[in-house]
Amino acid sequence: MTPRLTVGITTRDRPASLDTCLRSLDAIRSLCPEILVFDDGSHPPAIGGISQGIVAPRLLRDHRSPGYIVGRNRLVREAAAPAVLLLDDDTRIVSRESIEQALAVLNGDGRVAAVAFSQAEADGRPWPVRMQPSPVTRPSIVASFIGFAHLLRRDVFLALGGYREDFVYFGEEKDFCVRLLDAGYVTVYLPDAAVAHVPDAASRNRTRYLRFTARNDCLNALYNDPFPRVMWTVPARYALYFRMRRAWAIGDPWGWVWIGRELLRSSKAIASRRRPVSRATLETWRKLRASPIPYPLPLISTVGDDAA
Repeated sequence: MTPRLTVGITTRDRPASLDTCLRSLDAIRSLCPEILVFDDGSHPPAIGGISQGIVAPRLLRDHRSPGYIVGRNRLVREAAAPAVLLLDDDTRIVSRESIEQALAVLNGDGRVAAVAFSQAEADGRPWPVRMQPSPVTRPSIVASFIGFAHLLRRDVFLALGGYREDFVYFGEEKDFCVRLLDAGYVTVYLPDAAVAHVPDAASRNRTRYLRFTARNDCLNALYNDPFPRVMWTVPARYALYFRMRRAWAIGDPWGWVWIGRELLRSSKAIASRRRPVSRATLETWRKLRASPIPYPLPLISTVGDDAA
């Protein structure tokens, strides 16, 4: 029987986090999800760190460590269910109700291609509003989601080409959400549907984050911005590197050279894959960032209700 939900987790060299994430899936056991794990070249392989007693996931391993974006694309391709919940390995499911609410939105409205969750501490306390997909306090149509945890409509994701794998790290969600909006779909954010996010600060490289943020903002513009807008958005986003470097007090004197080389190296691929979105889409995106649209929630049919 085809499952109604696939859970896909990306991981690399964080066995304790993966183990805890998998344990948290017990909260949604009644949904009978398919569980997939993409091991991004962990050493030793991630399968060896999974405790006994946990529902065994199907493991997809790539020893080349192509990155989590490649992993997310593969998880969606391999998924058997029409709805795919993508999780980072440092997340925890807080409640079944959060996932059921997201599934109800996706199943009840064909316009919705993605559902965003709010970030919470391990005990369920919400993160600050500024660190959420949107500052709204009620369900709303928003510009984009945060990739730590998100629910996707599989067929739409694949039809749109998934995430751009040349982004490698960071920013792929924004690019995808612009494209889904251009295709006539929307992203819905559920502020009361929390998923815990417990990042390991020691595993975060601030210089790498800065470089990829700036580079991928430029890639987003090069792929998606129509002419002549792209002529000024790319230089403007390139210049943001210097502002962010100064504001974050990061010593990276040659990062701007790296970004320039990366963009030059990608120029042929960009030229062949560039599909600018419409000006109307960009205007809608801008409006959604400033003023999300309230979204009426459908009634949630629980597992018990279905059985009745």
